[in-house]
Amino acid sequence: MNTKLTILYERLSREDERENESVSIENQKAFLEDYANRNGFTNIVHLSDDGWSGTRWDRPSYLKLIEEVERGNVGACITKDMSRIGRDHLRVGLLLEQFRECNVRFIAVNDNVDTDKGMDDFTPFRNIINEWVARDTSRKIRTIFSARTAQGKHVTGALPYGYLHDPSDRQKWILDEVAAPIVKRIYQSIIKGKSIAKISEELTNEKVLTPNAHWRTIKESTSMGKVGADPYRWSTATIIAITKKQEYMGLNVLNKTTKENYKAKRKQTPKEDLIIFKDMHPIIIDEETWHIVERLRKTKRSTSKLDGETNPLTGVLYCADCGQKLYHKKGSAGRDNQPHHEYVCSSYRHYSRTCTCHYIRIAVVENLILTAIQRVSRYVKENEQEFVEKLRETSTILQAETVKSNRKRIGNATRRRADISGLVKKLYETYAIGKIPEEHFTELIADYQKEQQTLDTEIQKLQTEIEEYNTESIKADKFTQLVQRHTELSEFTPLLLNEFIEKVVVHEAVKIDSKREQKVDIYLNFIGQFEPPLTEEEQRAEIPKRTSKKKLRCEMTEEEVQRLRERDIARYAKKVAGKKAAEKAERVAILKGTKYDSQKQEELPIDEIA
Repeated sequence: MNTKLTILYERLSREDERENESVSIENQKAFLEDYANRNGFTNIVHLSDDGWSGTRWDRPSYLKLIEEVERGNVGACITKDMSRIGRDHLRVGLLLEQFRECNVRFIAVNDNVDTDKGMDDFTPFRNIINEWVARDTSRKIRTIFSARTAQGKHVTGALPYGYLHDPSDRQKWILDEVAAPIVKRIYQSIIKGKSIAKISEELTNEKVLTPNAHWRTIKESTSMGKVGADPYRWSTATIIAITKKQEYMGLNVLNKTTKENYKAKRKQTPKEDLIIFKDMHPIIIDEETWHIVERLRKTKRSTSKLDGETNPLTGVLYCADCGQKLYHKKGSAGRDNQPHHEYVCSSYRHYSRTCTCHYIRIAVVENLILTAIQRVSRYVKENEQEFVEKLRETSTILQAETVKSNRKRIGNATRRRADISGLVKKLYETYAIGKIPEEHFTELIADYQKEQQTLDTEIQKLQTEIEEYNTESIKADKFTQLVQRHTELSEFTPLLLNEFIEKVVVHEAVKIDSKREQKVDIYLNFIGQFEPPLTEEEQRAEIPKRTSKKKLRCEMTEEEVQRLRERDIARYAKKVAGKKAAEKAERVAILKGTKYDSQKQEELPIDEIA
């Protein structure tokens, strides 16, 4: 009695479905089942790959077929035609060889292929033709997709969470009134200092449906993944994916993935090759908020061993001398176990000796930032027009020099591009009359094309910089709107920090009149380093500082600053050496049965140890 299986294998790709409805999975099943019954095959099992291309060999049902063949459970495999099993003549040939070795009879009904009756000479050519069809179809699809992409049209049904397809036109997106507020909440929570893990925990506890579960609930047709056992279980990966979506700024971001040929796997497209169209659908997240969240997302934060919390200043503080980010230190140290909570230069922290400590306490930084925000905000509210004029005045000289330089570079690049176009034309003519060999022609054309692409990128970049320098009034307006949005500026918060501050540059501290002085540069979003005029009260408080006999660090020469740094390094080395000597003396005293007094720096007699 024959107990082996007869596998009826069906496959349908989207391209096949467009070209011919007769190859639907249902029609294939009926056709193969009728054939099997008429020819006396038993133990019939259907394996179907619906929506899978014949150029892919990771098809679920195909892999199950191979697994059963390797186990020796299959007696025959029947398909409608050779193209159903695959469209790669080499892979199909290897598969037929595997069937032969495992004593599996293979039948392709419409192609009159039956391995029990022997393979005809045309079978390999038939496989090659099937591969040609796949290649031609792939080329046609890429052409269609490229044309649609150039017009700013979507080529897939994928939707970012927060949008829905417009019922009247699926190319258009409309706001999802349920999901869009959740997206806004995620971005605002990150700006307020909450971690991704904390946000996912809150959404899970509040039983907010995950994106896939939400789409399935409202029956929105999209490229949804699987819904987990818990439809309310938010993962950190889901939230991170949401924070990466540029579409929330109203952009159509196309050409995200690409493949070298129809056999290759898709891979991420480089950022410079993305095709972006602006103002294509409603905005959920404004551009400034999106970029702030992107910066926060890319900042690595270590949690404190004491309370498991991260500090919002991480990624904002920079060393003025080496340019590295400052490292957050929090813990307790010393004989009295005193808590410490500060930042130091990460270069110094790793003992590279290329930089000094740049130590600054967190409370000091927070107070400086809050004071700077309060001063500038008060000035903007009381003197808005004067603020705009002052901002324009401080950047006029820099603008003029940079714009002039950029325009000169754009002119040179444009002329060079025109020269290349002329050279390419002459090169074609020279090649056409046979004066240069084909390999030289191909190499030169590739070099010229590469140079033109580089020039196009440079021209676009320079033009963008010019446009940015011409928008100082827009920057002032954005900062003014930010100030008006924040009516309460009484205390330092992560929200205040992330919305107002671009970066903080910390200089090394110096001694002025036996007092520790430290310069800190605060750069605000949109307007950079901006110093409003001093009020009368601030001017009176500034007089004693100006009458100091010693120079502030910002007034020192490079040689003076270098001498101070060398002095600080020497002091640190002396301190470390003294500490090590004391520890050694203490260990020796213990071995002698005595005690070492670190203050007197001597051993105490045995009768004084008590």
